[in-house]
Amino acid sequence: MRAEIVAKQVKSMSQHGLDAIICSSPENFSYTAGFVVPSQPLIRHRHAMTIVTADGRSALFGVDMEASTIKRRQPDVPTRIWAEFSDDPMLVLADQLAGLGLAQARIGLEMDYLPAGDFARLLAAMPAAKFERAEPILARLRQIKTSEEIALLRRLSRIADQAITDTLAVVDEGNSEMDIAGHLTRNVYTLGADHFKLMIVATGERSVLPNVGPSERILKRGDVCRVEIFSVIDGYQAGVCRTAIVGEAPPMAEKIWAHLVECKYEIMEKVKPGASCRSIYDAFITKLAKLGLPPISFVGHGIGLHLHEDPYLGLTPVLGKPGNDAPLEENMVLGFEPLCYDTGHGFGMQNKDMLLVTANGSELLSDYADTDRLIPVGTAKRSGAVRRAAVA
Repeated sequence: MRAEIVAKQVKSMSQHGLDAIICSSPENFSYTAGFVVPSQPLIRHRHAMTIVTADGRSALFGVDMEASTIKRRQPDVPTRIWAEFSDDPMLVLADQLAGLGLAQARIGLEMDYLPAGDFARLLAAMPAAKFERAEPILARLRQIKTSEEIALLRRLSRIADQAITDTLAVVDEGNSEMDIAGHLTRNVYTLGADHFKLMIVATGERSVLPNVGPSERILKRGDVCRVEIFSVIDGYQAGVCRTAIVGEAPPMAEKIWAHLVECKYEIMEKVKPGASCRSIYDAFITKLAKLGLPPISFVGHGIGLHLHEDPYLGLTPVLGKPGNDAPLEENMVLGFEPLCYDTGHGFGMQNKDMLLVTANGSELLSDYADTDRLIPVGTAKRSGAVRRAAVA
């Protein structure tokens, strides 16, 4: 178990009057245990949970199919294994909780993840216990990253950034979006990711589509190409998007891109502890309007175990509460993305980066590619070499 994360949960339990917190979602299991149970995100009924008590004890709960994985990753943590096809997991969990002295406890539970039928059976098995929502508590804890999390997100940012940059260097006019996807997939794994999420390959007229995968479309001279990927290790993810051109940029592309680059640097200057998320967003929207570009609902968001986490640089309410502002804090990590899908010129543009809030400002984590200008595709083909850099 991750000692620093367990300590944060224990402190939070004291503040909220809880006796234990159970993490049942794949994201918060990974947050506490430090690894992903492979089939849990794929098969919802294969429950895997972490249990942390107010006095600092911890335990694991998992399905027999994944027992060897759990034992290999956490051999010294007390673990209860339930049989997938013969046990009621909620009865086994109730027995485990009773053994930890929690039969009459106040227990924080992820109410937005555990299925209603399972929760009803857990309530019936533990009539003296009181269950309360833990997801807002966990979401708040995850906003402030530990040094270990920051190091991992820095590594993931470089993986995603380099994977895209090296891919764009080896494809050219006449290649397809599928060719981009093939190179990108190999690069992500070669650079050390466990896997990836949400590969977006959108070129030419398809670049206006926000979230599309690769097609058989062939790259043509004058295409704008949007390529995005989230690299993943132990459940954590970093999202990076780069915009490139094939040959020469179409009319207005360089002007719009220069405007988005200015937005990037202005956002980086404004990001610091205490800064208002809404004020940063409002400044971005104002700058978009100077070129007559349409507004978007946010320009950045927290990131880590979910693609989108609080806080949002935008209109989205914070932690599900009324209102739409929050102050930035040191050691938050943001995905921020000056973009315009509908430029009005037949193409969309996006520059998505990873940004760490430091004590005095911000640090760009996705710093491999030079995005001050639109990236030209095919540079390796023309120069005979691909720029390489070590991934930390």
